[in-house]
Amino acid sequence: MNSLLTIALFGTLAWALPIVQETERISKKDMELAEKYIKLYYPESESTPVIRSKVKNGIAPEKIQEMQEFLGLKVTGKLDANTLDAMNKPRCGIPDLGEYNTFPGSPKWGKEELTYSILNYTPDMERSHVDYAIEKAWKVWSDVTPLTFTRVYGKSADIEISFATGAHGDGFSFDGEGGNLAHAFSPAFGGNAHFDDDEFWAKDLKGTNLFLVAVHEFGHSLGLQHSKVLGAVMFPIYQPMDPKALRLHTDDIEGIQSLYGAPGNYDYDYDSSSRNPTTAPTEVPLTESCNPNQAFDAVTSLRGETIFFKDSFFWRKNPLRSEIEKDPISAFWPALSSGVDAAYENKDKDIVFLFKGHKYWSTRGNIIEHGFPKSIQSLGFPYTVKKVDAAAYDRSSKKTYFFSGNNYWRYDEEKNSMEQGYPRKITDDFQKIGSKVDAAFIDNGHFYLFSGSKQYEFESKTKRFLGIKKSNSWLGCQ
Repeated sequence: MNSLLTIALFGTLAWALPIVQETERISKKDMELAEKYIKLYYPESESTPVIRSKVKNGIAPEKIQEMQEFLGLKVTGKLDANTLDAMNKPRCGIPDLGEYNTFPGSPKWGKEELTYSILNYTPDMERSHVDYAIEKAWKVWSDVTPLTFTRVYGKSADIEISFATGAHGDGFSFDGEGGNLAHAFSPAFGGNAHFDDDEFWAKDLKGTNLFLVAVHEFGHSLGLQHSKVLGAVMFPIYQPMDPKALRLHTDDIEGIQSLYGAPGNYDYDYDSSSRNPTTAPTEVPLTESCNPNQAFDAVTSLRGETIFFKDSFFWRKNPLRSEIEKDPISAFWPALSSGVDAAYENKDKDIVFLFKGHKYWSTRGNIIEHGFPKSIQSLGFPYTVKKVDAAAYDRSSKKTYFFSGNNYWRYDEEKNSMEQGYPRKITDDFQKIGSKVDAAFIDNGHFYLFSGSKQYEFESKTKRFLGIKKSNSWLGCQ
């Protein structure tokens, strides 16, 4: 088995390494790192032309450009500080490709009911916590496929999970603390997943989070390679985050469903942020969200879910689950733990914008983008506007509506500018609601404006008034 093929059989995640400081000359250590990195993650193949141009260090600039483009860096073809920094970041150990990808030949399991076994345990965690992390990691994938994963004891399983150190019998030795975290084989080679027990494993972020690593590795076990989409679970760089914040990107979903299809009882439509059950869901239990006076600070979609913000918490409506989850904002966005004033998702860019006071943040999943927060005045608001009360993105027109005080603005997302003729009075175009808007949301061609405990529904194009409901009717409340 040649080295390139063996590399393609499994994925490996590495923990954080020291940050490379910018220097005028590239050190021998950095050069060795770069050559090893390019050879391992961006190897030549028979299907690609031979790259003839070389630089003094022996690395083809085209290969450096390929790496920079894949990881979203500035494409220079040079080993600059940002490129060396990226090479030092934690990542998975198989070569990079682009968007969602499957292994050569697209191997997959030939059945939907898979079994797994846990052969041993790490001493770092309670056994029950290991069991829970593994079970939840499988559920991430079963939620979007017809696959089921059942643990078995004392007998052969489709996929075996174990903790090991150093050389452990598969030809791919672990390298001790601080190096590779784990690897998993493709379905063509059994799908087994191994975790390096020289790492300190944890249920939280006080060590290497087992759940986060397992979700990525099980993607390999099911047949996925890497994605170049930042924020995707299958992106090669490991991103420590609150485990509750992890959500599959649409790129992950499209990849796994290209192999196994969607769950039989659901019709997935990301454009409408819905997955519609063909059978009635179980009744949502009455919770504090069903307080008759319940109001929301902001409402937005987020990768297929709908998020309802209130004070320092938010409720999550996931179309795959009957229950409504409540989480602290700090679990996703610690910088906004005290609450948000407005929020909206631009699905075309996979970005959620969050507003608080005179500032706003751009986030991908739970990761705040570099350069934020920014002032809302950078969007074109006059300095007399101190905060945004509500925001909603209309995907059909590529326009975002902003509400503040008695007025509303319309922002052109393609031109990145406020439209002329605004602001307008809310009461001029949205009848019945009056002038107070707490939150806004556009879904399936309908415009929902929330004011106190009531929501006002409009046809999004004509602004025709359609009716009034309780704000929390979205959460299954009567």
